[in-house]
Amino acid sequence: MTPAPVAAFSPIVLVVDDDSDLRAQIAGYLTQHGYTVRSAGGADEMDRALSGGLVNLILLDIMLPGEDGLSICRRIADAAGPPVIMLSAMGEEIDRILGLELGADDYLPKPCNPRELLARVRAVLRRREDGRGETQRRRVYQFLGFTLDTGRRSLKSPSGVGILLTSGEFALLCAFLENPQRVLTRNQLLEYARGDNADVYDRAIDVQISRLRRKLHGCAEQEVIRTYRGSGYLLDARVSRL
Repeated sequence: MTPAPVAAFSPIVLVVDDDSDLRAQIAGYLTQHGYTVRSAGGADEMDRALSGGLVNLILLDIMLPGEDGLSICRRIADAAGPPVIMLSAMGEEIDRILGLELGADDYLPKPCNPRELLARVRAVLRRREDGRGETQRRRVYQFLGFTLDTGRRSLKSPSGVGILLTSGEFALLCAFLENPQRVLTRNQLLEYARGDNADVYDRAIDVQISRLRRKLHGCAEQEVIRTYRGSGYLLDARVSRL
């Protein structure tokens, strides 16, 4: 296979897995496709890698010695860190749902097809890059007292308190704000939040919206996101763009 040409900006992927052979396989494949890959065998090595410079995406195994992947995922999401794709040899639906609830951007069972992994990586990075593209247009939305600044990727509650959003939640909120008081189907939201090349399940969108809804409803006096069974979801608010 001919290696892909390396772009001026090579996204940095951190692979966190205690299987050194698997780390090497993933690193070799992603490197062939233009990515810079770093690796870590556990939480401590990961933290050192993150403190050492920019990381654009983390591939994170669930079963790790010491601190497990779910705990790591939670604290990365709480700190608004890089997007995370969870990897798990278990492959159970409950693990996928739990990972997404804790802030993961996507989930893949192991062993995974390298081409599918590459597609997921591209989709998550594209979504994050789309969010950065908003910086040039610097859109600021206001709704029900909330303020979303797409340039800074920051959401403030009506009382002025910052609300942390994962990249998936941010993409979903932008989709709703671009289409206020309009029912969006799961398929439409899948395209907005996960990329049309990612093979994901409807349940993943339900989980993402559930997390976003909790964050908004905890600061609002009314229901912000409404569910229309059999149809989709609607942002029940007037939206102004500054």
